[in-house]
Amino acid sequence: MPAPRRPAAGPVRGGSAWLPTAPCSPRDCVESARPWTGVPRAVLRLAALLAVVVLGVALIPLVGLLRDRPRQRWIRRWCLAVVHTAGVRTRVTGAARPTGGVLIVAHHVSWLDIPLLAAVRPARMVAKTEVRGWPVLGVLAARGGTLFIDRDRLRALPGTVDRIAETLRGGSAVAAFPEGSTWCGRARGRYRRALFQAALDAGVPVQPVRIRYRCADGTVSTAPAFVGEDSLLASLWRVVSARGLVAEVGLCSPLPAGSHLDRRSLADAAQAAAGAPGSGSGAHL
Repeated sequence: MPAPRRPAAGPVRGGSAWLPTAPCSPRDCVESARPWTGVPRAVLRLAALLAVVVLGVALIPLVGLLRDRPRQRWIRRWCLAVVHTAGVRTRVTGAARPTGGVLIVAHHVSWLDIPLLAAVRPARMVAKTEVRGWPVLGVLAARGGTLFIDRDRLRALPGTVDRIAETLRGGSAVAAFPEGSTWCGRARGRYRRALFQAALDAGVPVQPVRIRYRCADGTVSTAPAFVGEDSLLASLWRVVSARGLVAEVGLCSPLPAGSHLDRRSLADAAQAAAGAPGSGSGAHL
């Protein structure tokens, strides 16, 4: 089987001035799930995954009544259940900042990135407004306190940054994907700087996170990628069909508040940290 083609370097297509669209596409960048599991097992995984997601949506009102620690624990366990029922093992290195406001940033490859981040530190996600209209997932995002941003209204950017900064000042974690779009995992985009202004304004640290997907033999897998005109169902099927898929989550040391005086240097430092090779032993969750 020929290797997936790496996207050519250069400006991205479409998108907006601060939320571009990646040049990755399912045809050019995404491999089929190899090796694959049997169809009956894949169907069972898909059914279990949908059941876990629907159960999570149904229980949101009850979970909201819990105290902070039990609620955070429930969210972590539920997010791990989403990943594991899809047939994906997890390997986590490093530690999340346990309390206080922090901007968590990571490269964006797959819909799996979201439950993976929430499994290590529940946070309010930053997402495009279109997500609100997605079936099931849109309801889950809205009820989970997602901070929606309008990609098509550049004038709304300052207000969005202010809302994120206010959330951070209140002691909450905010998770974002500064590339502004999903990439295949073999290629990556540049971090957009606007979101980092919120961390500067709020005076909170930034914690970069590395997310990589590998096969059981250690080779990089693009099967979980959700890019271009790819459909969610097609991406789901590739994931549940894969055998031995491992998600590696590396939590880098937080960049302290005040360590960078402008958003350009802060964004560059976060991207450099997230792109660095992982080190140390990991825990399987």
